[in-house]
Amino acid sequence: QDPFIAFHLDKALVRKYMSPLLIGELAPDQPSFEPSKNKKLVEDFRELRATVEKMGLLNPNRTFFILYLCHILVLDVAAWLTIWYFGASTVPFLFSAVLLGTVQAQAGWLQHDFGHLSVFSKSRWNHWVHKFVIGHLKGAPASWWNHLHFQHHAKPNCFRKDPDVNMHPLFFALGKTLSVELGVQKKKFMPYNHQHKYFFIIGPPALVPLYFQWYIFYFVVQRKQWVDLAWMLTFYIRFFLTYLPLLGVKGILGLHLLVRFIESNWFVWITQMNHIPMHIDYDKNVDWFSTQLQATCNVHQSLFNDWFSGHLNFQIEHHLFPTMPRHNYWKVAPLVKSLCAKHGIEYQCKPLLTAFADIVHSLKDSGDLWLDAYLHK
Repeated sequence: QDPFIAFHLDKALVRKYMSPLLIGELAPDQPSFEPSKNKKLVEDFRELRATVEKMGLLNPNRTFFILYLCHILVLDVAAWLTIWYFGASTVPFLFSAVLLGTVQAQAGWLQHDFGHLSVFSKSRWNHWVHKFVIGHLKGAPASWWNHLHFQHHAKPNCFRKDPDVNMHPLFFALGKTLSVELGVQKKKFMPYNHQHKYFFIIGPPALVPLYFQWYIFYFVVQRKQWVDLAWMLTFYIRFFLTYLPLLGVKGILGLHLLVRFIESNWFVWITQMNHIPMHIDYDKNVDWFSTQLQATCNVHQSLFNDWFSGHLNFQIEHHLFPTMPRHNYWKVAPLVKSLCAKHGIEYQCKPLLTAFADIVHSLKDSGDLWLDAYLHK
C-alpha cells in the first residue's frame, strides 16, 4: 500500500489497470500484516503522510520550476554565445563546455522532477514535459529513465532488484554482506581491494560518455520507443546545427565528449553519495519507511547544495515522498527526523565533501572485507 500511494497521483486510474492482477482475497482468519514489518512504524508513517497532505506539501510551486527551466535555457544560450563572440580558442571553448555541462546536469535534475510527477497535477502533463526535458534538452529517452528509476525507488540498494547496484559484482563489490559472500565464494571479477582507486577511472568519468551514450540508443531501438528516439534526435540535430558552423566536425565532437565527461562526473558523485555508503543487501521485505531509511542519507542544506544536487541532498525525504515537489523537502524534514527519533532509526545527514569521501571509504571497506573473506574463509 505505501509504495502504491507514494508513486501515483491518480490512484483511481492506476487501480483500473491493476484490476486484472487481482488473484483473490485473504480469508478473514488470515493475517493481513507481514511479520517482517514494523506495524507501529507503518501506522506512524501513514499518519505522517496524512499530515503532509493536509499541509499541502505535495502541491508544487510552478513558478519555481518555470524559473528553474529558464536558468537552464539561459546557460544553454550563453554557451553558444561564448563561442560565437569570443571564437573557438581554448579558453572560450572550455568555458562553453563548463556551461553546457552545467546545463546537462541541471536538466538532469529537472527531468527527474517531471519523471516523478511532482510538477503538474495530471500524470500525462508531467509525462509530456518529461519527454521534452530529457529528450530535447539532454538527448536521452524518458522510457529508459522510467524503466530503471522506479525499480530503484521501490527497492533501493536491494541486490537484484535495484538496477543502480547492478555494478555488483562485475565491477565493484558493494555492501558488507555481499562483499563477504563474494569472497567466500572465491569470486574475483575485479581486484575489489583496489576498487576505491579504480572507481576514479571507470566510475565518475566514464559512466555517461562510455556507457549511457550508446546504451540509450540500443534501449529505444530494442524496445521500439520511436517517440523517445525522435525527441532524442532533436537534441543532436539542434546541437550539431548550432555548433558545427563555429567548430567544425572535430571541434563539435570534442565539445560533446567534454560536456558528457563533465556531466558524468557531476551525475555520479551526486547520485551515489546518498546510496553507496548505505546498507546494501538482498531484499529483506521490511516496511517502506525502513527500506528507504536504511538505503539513503542526506547532505546538509544550503543554497549551493540545493542547486548543485537538484535538492537530492534531501534524498531521505525524496525517497519517502517521491512525488513531493523538491522545494518542500526542507519543510517535511523535521517531521521525518522526529519519526526516526521515535523509533530509534538513524537519520544520517552530513557535509557535501564528507558525503563524497564516504563513497570512497565505503568502497575501500567493502573491498577489504572481500579480500579477507577471499583469502581466509
